[in-house]
Amino acid sequence: MKIRLEGYIDIPADRMETVLAALPEHIRLTRAESGCISFEVTPSADVAGRYEVAEVFTNRASFDAHQIRAKSSKWAQVSQDIPRSYRIEEIE
Repeated sequence: MKIRLEGYIDIPADRMETVLAALPEHIRLTRAESGCISFEVTPSADVAGRYEVAEVFTNRASFDAHQIRAKSSKWAQVSQDIPRSYRIEEIE
């Protein structure tokens, strides 16, 4: 079963510059991971500072490997404690 994550991250204005500077590398590294089918982070059309996140991985193991890598990345450091709302589900 594939794993899909959808949701958003609300980036505070005072951290926007730092977080957005780290985002392209986070996207590049994630898309290069084994098992990553898609990974998109896009600004919300409705909420200032909100970025919509949508990702799909081939299976739970590849998704879990992504989570482990991301937790030790520069992205994790610069986005630490920023509010997120995600739902994760298995899909066909």
